[in-house]
Amino acid sequence: MDRRFLTVLGISLVFALVVSSVFYQMTARSGGNKRSEAAETRDLVVATRPLSVGVMVKPPDIKVVKIGTEGFPKGAFSKVEEVLDRPVVSNILLDEPILEGRLAVKGSGLGLAPTIPVGMRAVSVRVNDVAGVAGFVLPGMRVDVLVTGRPPNDPGSVTSTVLQNIQVLSAGQTIQADAKGQAIQAPTVTLLVTPEQAETLTLSNSEGRIQLVLRNSSDQTIEKTPGRAVGELYGRARVPVKPTQDEPKPRPRPVAAPIVAPAPPVVAAAPPPPPPPDQVVVIRGTTKTVETLPNRVHN
Repeated sequence: MDRRFLTVLGISLVFALVVSSVFYQMTARSGGNKRSEAAETRDLVVATRPLSVGVMVKPPDIKVVKIGTEGFPKGAFSKVEEVLDRPVVSNILLDEPILEGRLAVKGSGLGLAPTIPVGMRAVSVRVNDVAGVAGFVLPGMRVDVLVTGRPPNDPGSVTSTVLQNIQVLSAGQTIQADAKGQAIQAPTVTLLVTPEQAETLTLSNSEGRIQLVLRNSSDQTIEKTPGRAVGELYGRARVPVKPTQDEPKPRPRPVAAPIVAPAPPVVAAAPPPPPPPDQVVVIRGTTKTVETLPNRVHN
């Protein structure tokens, strides 16, 4: 047999062994990584049906599935006990993971109560229509509140904008929009307001007629409107409000008298001193005498 042939054959066998060994090691590592990834899984709580706002989570509403550790959502739950008997504050879809931000605290109640932020209030008002849409409104929309009534001692009715950019929480008994996006006709609308706005809304509802005006949800501008009187619709100037005879006129405020500093005391001038007496010096030899003469009265 040719020696060259044996040499080439031996080199080929050695090269084949090296390639096989490298390929085997790579395959073994890949299989080990897949097995380790398959072993590192966590339990994930997901919804078995769509859950709407205000629904209390019950055992038939959720299930547990396996998911890789790296794909575990932030804020999700691994235990069923952590989500049971908690109200939903944001819609959850089928097979969607249950997240902390979608649930309210356990014991916070049903319906609208869990959806009301801390420090805010929900006030329901009866309305006849919503301008521009003939009485149709959807939860989540933004509205302005107008009140029409007759102020005290005013000869005509006045319409004023009392609240602006107010969120609608519910329309009638519905606290979420229709699945098809259709509007809801309801005579009662619940609005999300501050405590001060709740007082204004309640007084407006009892003293006048409320009407809601829809606005763009992205419009955050607060307009300053003077209101509109009945006479202004016919080109007349607004009549100023005059107090009636029964109403007591405001008393004038007492005017304090100016404070005058006391005058300084008058000091009498001292009389001038008397003139010095006249004196005569008499020298007699070595003797010197001084004689005083009586004072004369000067005219």
